[in-house]
Amino acid sequence: MKFALIKERKNPPDRRVVLSPEACQKVMEMYPDADIVVESSDIRIFSDDAYRKAGVEVQADVSDADVLLGVKEVPLEALIPNKTYFFFSHTIKKQPYNRDLLRTILEKNIVLYDHETIVNQDGYRLIGFGRYAGLVGAYNGFRALGLRDGLFELPKVETLTDLDALKDELEKIKIPKIKILLSGTGKVAKGAKEILDHLKIKEVNDALYLTSKFNEPVYCLVDVTEYNKRKDGQVGNKWEFYEDPSGYESNFMPYAKETDFFIAGHFYGSGAPYLFTREDAKHPDFNINLVADISCDIDGPVASTIRPSTIADPFYGYDAQSETEVAFNAKNAITVMAVDNLPCELPDNASRGFGYMFLEHVIPAFFNGDQEGVLERAKITENGQLTARFSYLQDYVDGKG
Repeated sequence: MKFALIKERKNPPDRRVVLSPEACQKVMEMYPDADIVVESSDIRIFSDDAYRKAGVEVQADVSDADVLLGVKEVPLEALIPNKTYFFFSHTIKKQPYNRDLLRTILEKNIVLYDHETIVNQDGYRLIGFGRYAGLVGAYNGFRALGLRDGLFELPKVETLTDLDALKDELEKIKIPKIKILLSGTGKVAKGAKEILDHLKIKEVNDALYLTSKFNEPVYCLVDVTEYNKRKDGQVGNKWEFYEDPSGYESNFMPYAKETDFFIAGHFYGSGAPYLFTREDAKHPDFNINLVADISCDIDGPVASTIRPSTIADPFYGYDAQSETEVAFNAKNAITVMAVDNLPCELPDNASRGFGYMFLEHVIPAFFNGDQEGVLERAKITENGQLTARFSYLQDYVDGKG
C-alpha cells in the first residue's frame, strides 16, 4: 500500500499536513507493507529535507501512489482519476461552492474519504484540528480584547514558533475583571478551555455565574441543555436534543445578560435553535461586547457573525442596532473574531496532533481489514457513485438540493 502526502494547492496557502516526518517513520515501522512518499512542496510547514532525513522519499510526481492524503480541497484539475483521496472536501453539508468538486470526484471515479466523516460506531469524530482551533480562537479573542481596550498587545499567532511560545505570551498579560462564557464540550471547547485554565481564570458553575458578581475574571462552560430549554418546560436531555432539537428553544439570554466575552466553541446542528438572534442583540439586557466565534457559522446561531474574518485581518465590529459591520473598536459595537481556518496559525503543532490521530485511528484500518468499520463509514464515493451512507447528497450533485 503506497500513501502519498500531496502538496496543498488551495489559496490562501495552508501549511498543514496529514503526517509529520516522525509520523511517517512510525507508519513505516509499524506496517512494513506501508510505503510513503511526499510530493515536493515549498509551502508545507515541514521541509522536503525534513522528510528525506526521516527516510521518506520526496517526489515531484506522486501519481503512482494508491492513497493520496491532503488537508484542504484539491483543485479540480489536480485530481487524479481512479485514486483514493483523503481531505476536507466541505461537501457533506451540501456546500454550494463545492458542488463541482463532488461532481468531478464522481466523474473521475475517485474514492473519497473526508476527514470529517471519520467517526466511531457512535458517530463521534475520531480525527480533526478542533483542539487547535479552540486554542488559537481563544487566544485571538484575548488579543482582540487587549487591542480594543488598550490593555495589552499580544502578537499574532502566526508569528510564534509553536504552542509553547503562544502560552508564554499569555503569561505576560493580565485579564481584567470580566465574565467569560464558553459553549461546547468537544475538542474545540476543550482547546479554548486550555487557554482559560492556562491564564488561571477561575471556572464557576452556571448557577453562580448567572447570579453573582466577582472581583476577578471568571468563566463558565455551558453545554446545549444549559443554553437551550424544552418548549414544554420539562427537563431537557442532550441526547434527545441531538436527535431532534425541534422541541427546544434558546435559553441563551440569561447568559448574554451576564457575559462580557463569549467564546463560541459549540457544534451547531441543522434545525437547532439560534443561540441569539439579531433582535436579541438589540435588547438592553444584552451585555456581550466581544465574541470569539470559533464555530463560525455565518448568519447563523451567533447573530454577530455576519462573515468570516481572516488571519491577516481577524477582527471586525458588529453594530447590533443597525445590523451592520463597523470597526472592531467602534463604540457600542460587538467585537467579533471569526477566523474560519484558525489551526493554520499553528501548523506545526496542529499537523503533529492530527497525524497522531490519523496514525491511531485510520492507518490501521488499511492493514486489519477495516475491522472497526472506520473506512467503510467514512467512504463518500466509490465506483463513480455515492455510497449508501451519503446517498442523501445525490440531489446536491444533481443540482436540486
